[in-house]
Amino acid sequence: MSTDSRPEKESLKIILDANALFVPLQFKIDIFEELKTLLNVNFEPILLSPIRRELEKIVEKSSPKMRKNASYALTLAEKCRLFELNEKFVGSPDEAVVQMAQEWNCPVFTNDRELRKRLRNINVPVIYVRQKSRLEIDGRT
Repeated sequence: MSTDSRPEKESLKIILDANALFVPLQFKIDIFEELKTLLNVNFEPILLSPIRRELEKIVEKSSPKMRKNASYALTLAEKCRLFELNEKFVGSPDEAVVQMAQEWNCPVFTNDRELRKRLRNINVPVIYVRQKSRLEIDGRT
């Protein structure tokens, strides 16, 4: 058994931001099928623990509609591999995404304009919703 904290190499890692998990509700897009089509390689969706905690907070403290959406997002998140970040990590969920995408050199699925810009500035490929109907990748690896 390996003690390496990085994911295995056989498939492409895709880090999903919280808003990526809202895409099926917002745009009626099956994100996992669309990722398969877009990437045409084996991939592993990754959910970072700070993103999961962010969704759990929404479930606890938001409006009834947001709670329902976040609950659905958490259900979708079960299809992802949860990657626990060290307890010493104190940055924002976006910081976690940027840090891990850089460390693993892997794409990120997000619709957050600011986060997309930050990732593209450090040459991280970004997957996002295009024309409310399909996924697109900017900066393909």
